[in-house]
Amino acid sequence: MASSSSSYMYTLSTYILCLCVLIETTSGQLSANFYGSSCANFSSIISTAVNSAVANEARMGASLLRLHFHDCFVNGCDGSVLLDDTANFTGEKTARPNNNSLRGFDVIDTIKSQLESSCPGVVSCADILATAARDSVVALGGPSWNLTFGRRDSTTASLSAANSNIPAPTLNLSGLISSFSNQGFTTNEMVALSGSHTIGQARCTVFRTHIYNESNINSSFAASVRANCPSSGGDNNLSPLDVASPTSFDNAYFNNLLNQNGLLHSDQELFNGGSTDAQVRTYSSNAATFSTDFANGMVKMSNLNPLTGSSGEVRTNCRKTN
Repeated sequence: MASSSSSYMYTLSTYILCLCVLIETTSGQLSANFYGSSCANFSSIISTAVNSAVANEARMGASLLRLHFHDCFVNGCDGSVLLDDTANFTGEKTARPNNNSLRGFDVIDTIKSQLESSCPGVVSCADILATAARDSVVALGGPSWNLTFGRRDSTTASLSAANSNIPAPTLNLSGLISSFSNQGFTTNEMVALSGSHTIGQARCTVFRTHIYNESNINSSFAASVRANCPSSGGDNNLSPLDVASPTSFDNAYFNNLLNQNGLLHSDQELFNGGSTDAQVRTYSSNAATFSTDFANGMVKMSNLNPLTGSSGEVRTNCRKTN
């Protein structure tokens, strides 16, 4: 009888355990240990690939961070930005903020290929983007943050949402505040996340008006940037978003703004006699505060409307649906 009872209890406890796993899977909660048993080495595979890519080209760190941002701001962190166009939909790659601008797709492809070899069909492209963004910031000397996992990949993408949801470099302060508010961010969080422009480069076409036609810019800085960005032509010529330390993730971006050395119109809007001036001053004088606020902002962004549970899919090729 005792043997029968213990057997029953074992079966019951096993059933409850399986039920709990099923509930967690279908309810779609992200968790820190989501891949603990299914792909325990996924994080090291991603970080190794990111470190290699950034060592090869420091700018790639900013490009991978930007991919995650442009993914999450369009219908949530669902890997939609990675999809190529199909006969059924036009993807996000040719949207105005992305066309001839987004980079790093090949790095994501490499990571996905390595993960498919190690644990096929397990790690989503959306989770790869979130992890690669964090690892890129760390690789360039910035803060780390704790991520949760279990995002799934969308089976479609939206050109129109990409065109309307991603904040443009021409926005004024109220436009920036509204754009981030639409995604649930406070003004302070918007300023912190704008600090991502302490790394990376921008194309002449997106800052030409600011350096030639606007007055809230340091004249010597404007002259130095014009040397590589003529008033016509050279649209794809690059200049660093942070002239002081373009490949180090630090708070120099905010010091630049105090000196009117913001490259984009939208950058200098953060310090232009408006409501965010004080926050810029705080970050320029306190790198630790910026790092903490940026990391917290990235955690919040990585959790924007993910597909979880049985929604979406885990793509085996990040560029196309299964």
